[in-house]
Amino acid sequence: MCGIVGWIDWKRNVAEEHATLESMTQTLSARGPDAEGYWLSSEAAFGHRRLAVVDILGGAQPMVRKRQGHIYVLTYNGELYNTEELRRELLAHGYGFQGHSDTEVLLTAYLEWGPRCIERFNGIFAFGIWNAERKELFLARDRLGVKPLFYSTTNTRLLFASELKALLAHPDIESRVDAEGLSEILFLGPARTPGVGIYRGVHELKPGHALLFSPEGLKTYAYWVLPSREHRDDFQTTVQTVRELFIDSVQRQLVSDVPIGTLLSGGLDSSAISAIAAAELERTGKSPLATFSVDYIDNEKYFQANTFQPNSDRPWIDRVSATLHTQHTYTFFDTPELAQALTAAVEARDLPGMADIDTSLLLFSREIKHSVTVALSGECADEVFGGYPWFHRQDALAATTFPWALNNPNRLQILSPELLARLRPEEYVQQRYAEALAELPVSEKESRTLAPAEKARETRMREIAYLTLTRFMPVLLERKDRMSMATGLEVRVPFCDHRLVEYVWNIPWTIKSHQGREKALLRLALDGLLPEDVLWRKKSPYPKTHHPAYLQAVTVWLEDILANPNSPLLPLINLPALRKLIQTSATLPAGHPWFGQLMDIPQLFAYLIQVEHWLKSARVTLS
Repeated sequence: MCGIVGWIDWKRNVAEEHATLESMTQTLSARGPDAEGYWLSSEAAFGHRRLAVVDILGGAQPMVRKRQGHIYVLTYNGELYNTEELRRELLAHGYGFQGHSDTEVLLTAYLEWGPRCIERFNGIFAFGIWNAERKELFLARDRLGVKPLFYSTTNTRLLFASELKALLAHPDIESRVDAEGLSEILFLGPARTPGVGIYRGVHELKPGHALLFSPEGLKTYAYWVLPSREHRDDFQTTVQTVRELFIDSVQRQLVSDVPIGTLLSGGLDSSAISAIAAAELERTGKSPLATFSVDYIDNEKYFQANTFQPNSDRPWIDRVSATLHTQHTYTFFDTPELAQALTAAVEARDLPGMADIDTSLLLFSREIKHSVTVALSGECADEVFGGYPWFHRQDALAATTFPWALNNPNRLQILSPELLARLRPEEYVQQRYAEALAELPVSEKESRTLAPAEKARETRMREIAYLTLTRFMPVLLERKDRMSMATGLEVRVPFCDHRLVEYVWNIPWTIKSHQGREKALLRLALDGLLPEDVLWRKKSPYPKTHHPAYLQAVTVWLEDILANPNSPLLPLINLPALRKLIQTSATLPAGHPWFGQLMDIPQLFAYLIQVEHWLKSARVTLS
């Protein structure tokens, strides 16, 4: 994985702008600690920071190739998991290769197939290719949006980068946030509407989208959407197909020329990945598998089971590690570390995020990086297979808003009444919710054949699945990318293999939730790979701290912010309401998150701390 930067300009000679390009690129040094590279011409300039994973000596970037006298330049962040298949096909077309990197295969694929090359890729990627002959920039992002890509454009100039901080390092980009950006932060955050870059004039290239920029103008288009088709496989064939797709996904993602491991929580998803990885490493003579887990000092002492977190992980981690004979490393953090890292997490994410859920992953990634450079993680299984509580709770199914934010009014009450009157949060959230549902792909076959009650049920479950895949999953993918890449660790997510996502998307809910059990289809598909008790363990989310000292720490910090008359947070909040919440917070019951499964009152206070730090550190101007 890497960090990429690009600048196309029809008026300014960017060959003379090396200092600015270097400043932008250096903001991404954590993403690529191993090397840097630049390529500049009068109209186009690329920067690159490299994390060397495959073909350490031969995969340097920006990569330049010539064909029939014309120049093509690539800056790329990602991994292709079907590199060898593509290489064989390109060799058959007469191409040669100087190394064995996926970077060279990607650029060669563009030489052969042009922009349609992305339709052939299995992987996670964000890249830019400059076609000097046509004076055309081609940008593309992977189907599920695992790798980030932001851009800003005028009629004569386009800038792009892996992260917002790199764009903000350019003198033309102001850290100005208007009503839309502030609404995203305060009403939807840490979620974000696809395509919205928060800052005025900054956009995110949406997952599954590509962009062309030339003197003729700018064009963005979707090269992939979730395909809706009739599911014709019987139950047993469906189970077997899911098994085969998942095993193939994990095995493909083990390619690496540097040490590799897995994140292991003892839950179904990470345990399944670890089981397949352990078997593959043993088969290839590279065992034992390195596995890693995170927990918090005294967490067992203060843990209380609730609807969203029914049990703790430690006994299950021990069980799986012993069964798979992995080389396991426990990492423990104390409350002060989690609180202190809140600002570092904002700087890694460039925006307020998931509070201690972000900071724990940031600290965890730093520790993992001491042992391996690449890790596989179980993210996205709950989105793909319907594991979250809101797939199964009637209040969420009946809601007319995002089902992971049913308690959103709990945070709106502490925001400034004047601000709420101007920005109208209920209308904003409802508009974004309606926009998401309007995108939903429809299966005509399904609408014709189902009975009315069954059709209504399947339709609603399809809506919940779509909302989760396109509006909630990006929050976790962004978290995973920014927190890990801030430490130079590459994390891969096998459940985001687009072939698996496409297949499962079209499976009826009655099969996915066989006999009423969450992720029943996945559990059946993994039969024999894990012990039965692990296979059927009730879902438990990524761990958070339950120590009361965390609430105390963020409360003291927040009170210090509120005592500062110059705090940029003050104009955004209802001070009396927030002070009242602070006074009663220690007596309020847990288990009513305002976002997702884990973000409760302590995380609300931490989120406000992160908003404050973002406003100050990014020198945000609100307009």
